[in-house]
Amino acid sequence: MPSSSAQDRQVSIWFQKIQNGEIKLPRFQRHQAWDKSRVCSLLDTVTKNLPLGVTLLLDVDKEQFVSRYLVTAPETQGRVTEHLLDGQQRLTSLWRALHNNYDGLNYFLYLNTYDDRVPDEEKTDESEVWYESRWTNKNGKIMPLWVDEPSECLRRGVIPMHLFRPGDISNEIEEWIDSALSNSEPNIEEENYKGLLKEWMGKQEKLKNKIRDFRETITHFNLPYLALPAQTTKETALQVFINMNTNSKPLSQYDIIRAEIEGVKGVSLDDYQTELDKKHPAVQHYFELPFLILATSALIQGKLPNQRGMWDMSKEDMVDNWNKMSLGLSKMATFLESQAIYDRSRLPTNAVLAVIAALYVDIPENLDSRGNFEILLKKYLWSSFFTDRYENSAASHAFNDFVALKNIITAEVKTDGSNYTENDVPVLNRDLYPLSTDDELKRVGWPKRENIRGRGIMAVFSKLGAYDFADGAPLTRQQLIDGRRHYHHVFPDALLKEVETESYFALNCALITDKTNLNISNKDPLNYLKDRYNWTSEDIVNARLQSHLIPLDELKCGDYTGLVGEEKVEKVKSDFAQFIAKRAAYVAKAVEILAEGRDITASEIIRDVDQQAIAVEEPSA
Repeated sequence: MPSSSAQDRQVSIWFQKIQNGEIKLPRFQRHQAWDKSRVCSLLDTVTKNLPLGVTLLLDVDKEQFVSRYLVTAPETQGRVTEHLLDGQQRLTSLWRALHNNYDGLNYFLYLNTYDDRVPDEEKTDESEVWYESRWTNKNGKIMPLWVDEPSECLRRGVIPMHLFRPGDISNEIEEWIDSALSNSEPNIEEENYKGLLKEWMGKQEKLKNKIRDFRETITHFNLPYLALPAQTTKETALQVFINMNTNSKPLSQYDIIRAEIEGVKGVSLDDYQTELDKKHPAVQHYFELPFLILATSALIQGKLPNQRGMWDMSKEDMVDNWNKMSLGLSKMATFLESQAIYDRSRLPTNAVLAVIAALYVDIPENLDSRGNFEILLKKYLWSSFFTDRYENSAASHAFNDFVALKNIITAEVKTDGSNYTENDVPVLNRDLYPLSTDDELKRVGWPKRENIRGRGIMAVFSKLGAYDFADGAPLTRQQLIDGRRHYHHVFPDALLKEVETESYFALNCALITDKTNLNISNKDPLNYLKDRYNWTSEDIVNARLQSHLIPLDELKCGDYTGLVGEEKVEKVKSDFAQFIAKRAAYVAKAVEILAEGRDITASEIIRDVDQQAIAVEEPSA
């Protein structure tokens, strides 16, 4: 059999072959599994023209495998010349992101220099790929609306990724640029109109050239491949596929830095880490120690808490700062536990960990000062969970928030002599990053999945104790370690499935001990839960449910026995919608209080929201 050959191929050629239906996937390949963050990382690699791994092809005379097209690729029924054995995730991600045809998701290239929210002195030439989630509101509009408005996109410094795809799309690009700059086009009646028009046309040309340059980079980006000849047997092709997907784990960044420190300082980082874990065991509950050590050390040295910052930081200073860093991590773990966040699986975003740990290095031990600054940390923590600050560019946003918070803690003075305030901390600035609204909270998905809002909602319940339905015990870390708590539907999943209504929302979830499911029949949710947990007292019902901010009146929605057909469907859907709406209002109120650095009680939240609802319903005098 002839040897496999390594060859270069530009993205434009890959796209042409996909467009023509020449490339297909063997059906034994799993479907696309990359999440949005990994897709962003891939696109960043391409837009920065950095090397990417080799793909594996099998040349095809006659197809040996049952095949399928790449997701969203044209099904041309043309002659297939290649099977993609390895590289599906990369090619599918490139194809879909550069056509912006993901469901509920749009990708953008963020250009810092075009972001109106960034002060001129902080503008740079840096670029980064971002994503924005989409959804349809009750009026049938696809939200957020700004995504489809070129001028609003450009004001935020983002350009849709589909404008960078290979091919002749010059008209599409020009239309987008015209629309994006339409708000700034001068009026013929303005003074110095010709000069203003010339300046505006210069902006057009500059933006067009910027898009052109990135398009050229993407179009000619080299994605190399190995090609197995067409006569390769099916068994051999499968073996090569398996071998290329099961290679030994490469060295991690921590492994490399560990070796570098041992060479420079002559100390064992493994010994340091073992001692840290032994002395401060709670830290490891929140993330892998190697990452926390590197990210916190980078921030302490004024570097970004990402791979770049970790490479750039001084390894000698990292060792010299070890005790301060270790103590910061310990205090971070204690602080998170005080906020009833007990482990990594319930942590909404790990971006906050190194920030809090590094800030503790500068927070004084004086009880009054420490107490005041921990209120600031509470504001930061809960704002991080319930704004979109860390949905994109988490490392750079964490760094900027850290610098601003540190300026407050260390009483740094601005060039104009004024002090830094909370409004200088981007995540605390509500004009830039508003808290989640009721409407947004209603749509948040199941918290067991990795999503910031879903886990944030469960963190609110945890802060209130999240008393177990069966034994009334408050949620603790030990219960989570022992596996005694599980994610359960408040409105039964089977009931909602029966009326074809989605049940997997964070606001329909409670983290409670497991119980054998009973046959729910037509029972309303409250009676269903009573049967499962053998409640005997109304006080018990109230205390345990309210600790999860479960609205009691909306849960007592009536028996569905005897209801059939459309009548039952409408009642269940109506009851469920009212339940979700009221619980969303409770959570939004809790978030508002927590983001102000205050503690919460279920009774206060429920009272305030219910009184507000009554006030709205009462006719004006």
